Amino acid sequence: MAAKRRPTAQQEHAADVATYVAAGGEESVQRVITAVYAVTKKLDQWYVRQFADLDLTQGEWAVLAALARAGETCLTPSQLADLSNVAPSSMTHRLDKMAGRGLLQRRPDESNRTRTLVSLTKDGWALFSAAVRESNVVEGDTLRGLSDTERHELARLLEIVIAGLDDIDAEPAAQPST
Repeated sequence: MAAKRRPTAQQEHAADVATYVAAGGEESVQRVITAVYAVTKKLDQWYVRQFADLDLTQGEWAVLAALARAGETCLTPSQLADLSNVAPSSMTHRLDKMAGRGLLQRRPDESNRTRTLVSLTKDGWALFSAAVRESNVVEGDTLRGLSDTERHELARLLEIVIAGLDDIDAEPAAQPST
């Protein structure tokens, strides 16, 4: 008996869209949102493998990325916990481990001695950069079927969607009709 062939990503996408449309979803919305979710899910799977190769957890990546985005600004453990969606106690353990590996440094805040400031070390920045370069290969492969013009157009359209996210967050929650 032949093994059942797994559906392609394209077949899974079409089936998911059909399911959501049958349940009352608008087809054009479901095509976009389901596609974005599928790409995100697949990239997340690749990132987990890549981070393992770099001896890096997703949580540690979240800290490295937050500190890299902060640039010259140091962040507090509480800010990092908020940005990483973890409890402050979990962040303390994570920072201890990362400091032990030489990826970040902690120092007291000169203006408020009760606060600790966290920043990347050169080794932390080097690991962040290595992860970005390796990710760029996979991400580039993901978009290889698009021309440069199409990539720019896709980016432009997604940036419009992203800009609208703040507007949606600012709107009061829709009340169910009775």
